[in-house]
Amino acid sequence: MSPGERSLFPLLCSACHTPIPAALCNSGESIHCPHCSIQLQVELFPAILRPLHEGGTVGLQVTEGEASCFYHPDKQAVKICSSCGRFICSLCEIDLAGRCLCPVCLEQGRQNEQLSELVTKRTLHDSIALNTTFLPLLIWPITLITAPIAFYLAITAWRKPSSILPRTRIRLILALLFSALQIIGWLVLCIFLFQKWNS
Repeated sequence: MSPGERSLFPLLCSACHTPIPAALCNSGESIHCPHCSIQLQVELFPAILRPLHEGGTVGLQVTEGEASCFYHPDKQAVKICSSCGRFICSLCEIDLAGRCLCPVCLEQGRQNEQLSELVTKRTLHDSIALNTTFLPLLIWPITLITAPIAFYLAITAWRKPSSILPRTRIRLILALLFSALQIIGWLVLCIFLFQKWNS
């Protein structure tokens, strides 16, 4: 193996660390190391055997009278970020569901969960509201506190996005219904006790 080939193909024997010629690889059979004669079987992805090509310059250089990228002043702007309006070059443009975003807006949208395409989980407000209605029934006096909370949660969750997977609003409807019944029940009980106390 020539020095140039050795530098492009640095595969070494696991025992003696001698370079293994590329011609012995991907044969499908066991081979012997040319130096120490240990038995090896070498399988590589074909792309590693291809010669490397020198890459070109990425992004056009900015010339006089043209807009430059906000993040790379020496690169010509090719797009405008649809979120912040900054001029960006081909290195910075990120296509997300038909929108062109710069890296900063993409990261901010991911952190703030404002980009629905990048959201991987959501709080299930409808399940929280429904559980806040039913679980306290095991210790029914707590419903005096939890019923209004469940009703409030169901109302505020009505316009919030639900699960990433399609879900109906049946949990919110049930939470509203049962929490309203619990509130009405407590009102009736309070009125009954008040009338009994005054009689």
